[in-house]
Amino acid sequence: MINTDVVIVGAGPCGLFQVFELGLLGLKAEVIDSIRQPGGQCTELYPDKPIYDIPGVPVCTGLELTDNLLKQIEPFGCGMHLNEEVTVVRKNDDETFHVETDAGTEFHAKAVVIAGGVGSFQPRQLLIPRIDDFTADNLHYRVQDPKQFAGKKLAILGGGDSALDWVLELVDVAEHITLVHRRDEYRAVDASVEKMRKHVADGKVDAIECAKASAVDMQNDSIRAITIQPKDADPVEVPVDDVLVFFGLAPKLGPIAEWGLDINRKTINVDPEKFETSVPGIYAVGDINFYPGKKKLILCGFHEAALAAFAIKQRIEPDKKVRVQYTTTSPIMHERLGVKE
Repeated sequence: MINTDVVIVGAGPCGLFQVFELGLLGLKAEVIDSIRQPGGQCTELYPDKPIYDIPGVPVCTGLELTDNLLKQIEPFGCGMHLNEEVTVVRKNDDETFHVETDAGTEFHAKAVVIAGGVGSFQPRQLLIPRIDDFTADNLHYRVQDPKQFAGKKLAILGGGDSALDWVLELVDVAEHITLVHRRDEYRAVDASVEKMRKHVADGKVDAIECAKASAVDMQNDSIRAITIQPKDADPVEVPVDDVLVFFGLAPKLGPIAEWGLDINRKTINVDPEKFETSVPGIYAVGDINFYPGKKKLILCGFHEAALAAFAIKQRIEPDKKVRVQYTTTSPIMHERLGVKE
């Protein structure tokens, strides 16, 4: 069990800045995100896209913004729990919260902030006939323990960075890998594609391009073979021990929709004074919240994170007045930031 002041759900720009604002007020945070790296949409969807509307920063990429936010929160030593999805948020009798993830990590927190952007990014599913009629114990949309694939025959479906990254990481772990991509051009970085093709030339990887999975052979709740249909050739049946699917991510509200919050379509209604949801102690900042006049801009999410931090501080210490202090002059702020006088 991890004890903390605040659990933040979402490691995008607003979630990371929330860590900073809480840290300035002396509050510790733990961050959870369902994707493999911090940055949210900035790193998943447009790491190289220029952003022009961050105050004081004429231009930066999504990746640069994320890197700077991570550097900014270093003094506060927040825990970062990536590739994990929140499955349980339960309010305790003492108004604190019990939070669990699908990886079994448990937290005890005094408040929860949802900074999930447009929702948690959920893997796009494998769509083949009757796929919903069974549950395969060896069909994977994320990897938490690469060692589980040691000595296995793997089929990896996809042509983006995630698919190629796992091909390269598992090539020396698995017995053999079959990579299946619907095109002959890849959405991964050139260096990864080049390394993958070298493994193909060495016989460690089979790459079936311009093709898609069309059927699976199930035995005892496990996929034992997958049928691959090339565009201009006969189908190929590939024996497998495990199937890994990396078709990209789609934003969905996901389990958040089941937390008893006041949902407004795919957003969460909040009080614009505190950015508190309909459940006291749970707050929402960034694109996932809604209030009159809401604008889905990163800089607006930063403003929301600042006000939410003050509200959380007041909730945790109701008998103390929360005073505004300035990072330019406050010795307390300097101490928390590790600034030498």
